[in-house]
Amino acid sequence: MLRQKISFYLDDLATPIGKLINIAIALLVLASATSFVAQTYPIPEITRQSLNLLDDIILGIFVFEYFLRLWCAEEKLKYLLSLYAIVDLLAILPLFLGAIDVTFIRLLRWFRILRLIRLLESRSLFANKTEDIAILLRILFTLFAIVFVFSGLIYQIEHPTNPKFHNFLDAFYFSIFTMTTVGYSDVMPKSDAGKLTTVLMVLTGIALIPVQLGELFKRLIKTANQSDRLGEMKDITCSGCGLSCHDADAQFCKVCGTKI
Repeated sequence: MLRQKISFYLDDLATPIGKLINIAIALLVLASATSFVAQTYPIPEITRQSLNLLDDIILGIFVFEYFLRLWCAEEKLKYLLSLYAIVDLLAILPLFLGAIDVTFIRLLRWFRILRLIRLLESRSLFANKTEDIAILLRILFTLFAIVFVFSGLIYQIEHPTNPKFHNFLDAFYFSIFTMTTVGYSDVMPKSDAGKLTTVLMVLTGIALIPVQLGELFKRLIKTANQSDRLGEMKDITCSGCGLSCHDADAQFCKVCGTKI
């Protein structure tokens, strides 16, 4: 009973408790992302230490949440292989890989923003919105997530050896103009790893964005067709069955055949 209740609130956005938990998690993700970005700039050492402490606290909360979700899952293997669990695992791996490779850990931190996928996919979040708006928000988040994650990865890879990547904004600038195919070429990766990451960023955008745009366009066309069809209806109530919506050129009821 306790497991079911905890599992419900971890994924719920309809009740006050569920909203509080999930919004708190989203704010922690955003706070963590802001901390990562801030640390790419020259800041006082005491501020950097405070941000590192904040990140450690957030990481501890995420680790606790991960194992709590695992404990609540009825099919644990299925949960471990799910997209959400993999994203959650990427967010907490730095805790378990602390002694292996500092650069690798810093790369993993940028994936934490993907934890917002769970929030964006929640039906409760879009309960009062149309499906078109829900799809549009997902497209915007997909764009933001691709640019943010790959900007962080490229910065982490290029910054030590490439003077063009001073901070996150330089990497973000490069990612935006690369994704939009403008490519000013004043900021470019030099390492093979940076070039490969750039290729992966473009391929990821090509693979994900058109699919979601296609879904949005289909929804818009379907909505437009439905509106046109409703505009062609005439409001005449059939004396036989009571149907009130008929085609503009109809002479007989399409349900019972009575003359209208």
